[in-house]
Amino acid sequence: MLHADGYAGFDAIFEKGVIAEAACWAHVRRKFFDEYESKKAPIAKEALDRIGALYAVEAEVRGHPPDERRRWRQQKSKLLLDDLHAWLSSTKSKLSQKSDLAKAVRYTLSRWKALMRFLDDGKLEIDNNAAERAIRPLTLGRKNYLFAGSDKGGERAAAIYSLIETAKLNGLDPEAYLRDVIARIADHSINRIGELLPWNWTAATLAQAA
Repeated sequence: MLHADGYAGFDAIFEKGVIAEAACWAHVRRKFFDEYESKKAPIAKEALDRIGALYAVEAEVRGHPPDERRRWRQQKSKLLLDDLHAWLSSTKSKLSQKSDLAKAVRYTLSRWKALMRFLDDGKLEIDNNAAERAIRPLTLGRKNYLFAGSDKGGERAAAIYSLIETAKLNGLDPEAYLRDVIARIADHSINRIGELLPWNWTAATLAQAA
């Protein structure tokens, strides 16, 4: 299972059926949001309200075990999604097919099977916003990669980015983590290098202090 937006570059991954697509409701919502912001279209507003009801269910079950999340979604979200699908299908014929709003409706309906997958798997989220937030620093800095100097430079940059983002995920101050590791790594046994990885670093630091 791969949670992704509608980027066409992913299509080849799903073609063989080995990996299933779990589509992102945040990307669906964004298309209707843009229409409402620019044109105040009532249909776009209704779409946003209906999608908002799905997110309200998610807010209720956030942090609960997967089985409970799945059961709650089957009881509440499935009815909302069935109504939304029927509404989108009937609305599509009322729109100019060249309009951006019609494109938003078609985008949603064309990915419906993938958009429904979170209903049956409590481990899945309704969207892939968490992944997008995680890669945001890399996206913002991508122009800098033009000046990595070489393939090796790019590999080193990727290694540093991996360490920094992993440190953040483990609740560490990346600067403090890297400063300490760089200061100690020359004298650190290669057989105990795992102690310096972000998820072990606090424990290793406390042990050394003791």
